[in-house]
Amino acid sequence: MHRTHSTARVMALGVPLVLALSMSACGSGSSATKQAGLPSANPSLKGTITLGAVLPMTGTNATIGKDQQRGIDLAVAKVNAAGGVLGKKLVVHTEDSQGQADSAIQAAKKLVSVDKVPAVIGEYSSGISIPMEQYLQSQGVVGVNPGSSSVQMRSTGSLQFSTIGLDDVAGAFSANALWQKGYKSISILAPNNAYGTGIVSSVSQAFTKLGGKVNASELYTEGQADYRQELGRLQNSKADATVVTTYGKDGATIDKEIYELNMTAKPVFDIYLSEDIPDADPKAVEGRVGMDVNAISAQGKPYADYYQKTYGQNFISSFNGYTYDAVTMLAAAINKADATDSTAISTALVTVSRTYNGVTGPIDFDADGQRSSQPYVLATVKNGQIIPQ
Repeated sequence: MHRTHSTARVMALGVPLVLALSMSACGSGSSATKQAGLPSANPSLKGTITLGAVLPMTGTNATIGKDQQRGIDLAVAKVNAAGGVLGKKLVVHTEDSQGQADSAIQAAKKLVSVDKVPAVIGEYSSGISIPMEQYLQSQGVVGVNPGSSSVQMRSTGSLQFSTIGLDDVAGAFSANALWQKGYKSISILAPNNAYGTGIVSSVSQAFTKLGGKVNASELYTEGQADYRQELGRLQNSKADATVVTTYGKDGATIDKEIYELNMTAKPVFDIYLSEDIPDADPKAVEGRVGMDVNAISAQGKPYADYYQKTYGQNFISSFNGYTYDAVTMLAAAINKADATDSTAISTALVTVSRTYNGVTGPIDFDADGQRSSQPYVLATVKNGQIIPQ
């Protein structure tokens, strides 16, 4: 079933505001960060059950990937401190997608053929997650998407699931927020991939339906050294506000150039603030307003405390909780199925979702295996942190 626009708005108001997000990147030195809070595994556990993950540990989205890994590590530790999975220790093998679809598929092939995992968590970018899940489906392996939001995720196969909401709802939420701020015209910049084309389409359609006008839209090529040409066309469109959605290191470059071109003299609205803000120069994004997925639910405060105690800082992004929920849902499904084959896990996942209340809120899978409701928040960047309005 498709989620309604009004449901997204109500959900955003019905959960506590997301905790402030730190703008400090994980970086290659993340192994040196504080990790005092991870509980020890229950000593009674015998044997192991292995799952897989494919995350962008290097490349454009490395900051997000390492935060996703934190969510996995936190979940695995909690599961193993309790009863494990079927009385065994849970292990998640993570492979690096390098931010590339071909690399992600090769990583998934290793997990499936060598590690023999029944389920794989990942990736982050829709343009990578879609072909990876199509491969997993062809191999009869469960996939759980914790970060990609393209509506094309809906058709990746019966064994594929998402713990995060898709862009049909995100676009409507963003368009409504822009309209309520009084903007009558917008220009949009997004990456030229499945996610970018989808979000431009959904925002444009929803904003136009409200009575607004989209003066210009640009799809940028990832990995460029300079984006001034695309930004110049948006600036020349003379829209009331510029809407941007970017990835990691590309976003840092784009944010810098938006600042240098004085485009911040007019409102800049960011879709999924924590996708690119953590890598940006703080002065370039100070005062930036935008939306994001809600990082925790009404019951999520203990998880936020667990994260902060373990790593000595606030959430780097809004996405670690979605990998945490992916791990704990899979663990619960395996326990419920009393089996580790993919078909049994997929059937049990649907049942588990009916009553599952995760750190990011209730996750009830629809007929396509997608999260049936998704809370969002509006926030502002202040002094290096993403602060809810």
